[in-house]
Amino acid sequence: MIERNFKMIQTNGVRLRTVVEGDGPLVILLHGWPQCWYLWRHQIDPLVAAGYRVAVPDQRGYGGSTCPPNISDYNIRTLAADVAGIAPALGYDEFTLIGHDWGCVVAWNTALLHEENCTAVMGLSVPFWRMTEAALNPPGMDDQFWYIRYFQEEGRVEAELEKDLERSLRILYYGLCADAPAHSWMKQLERPRSSGLLDALPEPDRLPSWLTQEDLAYYVEQYRTSGFRGPVNWYRNIPTNNGITPELEGKKFSQPAAFVAGAADDVLRYDPDWRATFPDAFEDLRLLEIIDGAGHWVQAEKPQETTACILRFLRGL
Repeated sequence: MIERNFKMIQTNGVRLRTVVEGDGPLVILLHGWPQCWYLWRHQIDPLVAAGYRVAVPDQRGYGGSTCPPNISDYNIRTLAADVAGIAPALGYDEFTLIGHDWGCVVAWNTALLHEENCTAVMGLSVPFWRMTEAALNPPGMDDQFWYIRYFQEEGRVEAELEKDLERSLRILYYGLCADAPAHSWMKQLERPRSSGLLDALPEPDRLPSWLTQEDLAYYVEQYRTSGFRGPVNWYRNIPTNNGITPELEGKKFSQPAAFVAGAADDVLRYDPDWRATFPDAFEDLRLLEIIDGAGHWVQAEKPQETTACILRFLRGL
């Protein structure tokens, strides 16, 4: 049994099951795919102890939150409005936003779309990118498996992942962590386009060091509740997200910002030149930290180091 203070927050036409704890300035933590609020389990208590009010939602489509059926219900403007509505629901005008993976994408976009209320933003694992057609169909990879392209076909990946939730999550969490052989996630490109996702990733013989059997069981229960359609629908909006946010093209972040990632995170390999171009999007980038020994799930793989980076950024605001 997870002992946390959950609230059902009404925002933007959905109800988000949200851990809300502590008192002080509001910090919202956003998970990505395929996760839920529980990704931040190691950060909540230290942030509360440091004097912050922490809100950690299951985002739209996940866990105990509303899971609308339509693809368009998960476009980036809608996801950002969900997050922006958490603060007034808790009695706040302003908030700091920290996101990971797709939660990081939502954090970046929320900071740009709601800059009058989002006063600082921190991203984990996914640099700020305007995702173009190349994210769906990387040049020269027409015959290779690529998960984002695979996700576009409705129902296929849902059926694959929901067949055995425990096995699916075990493979996904392992494939992107530092415990796996180097670049295990990117080895999917060695598979033919007709492959499934799980076939393209290594299957571990034991859980990674940072994930207990109890942790995995909790995640399985969340996906037994929500399924994968909502979470995968986030990816199905990639072709249209830029078109519905034309005002963000070339826009810079005015707020204090930070970025942290694991040194072994394959997502950083999507753009080998990201370090050179990423800082140009920010007027006040205060922290850019790469944590050794961590892969994609940096706050779970290296919780103390990640929490220290978060607190350093927050205390400087």
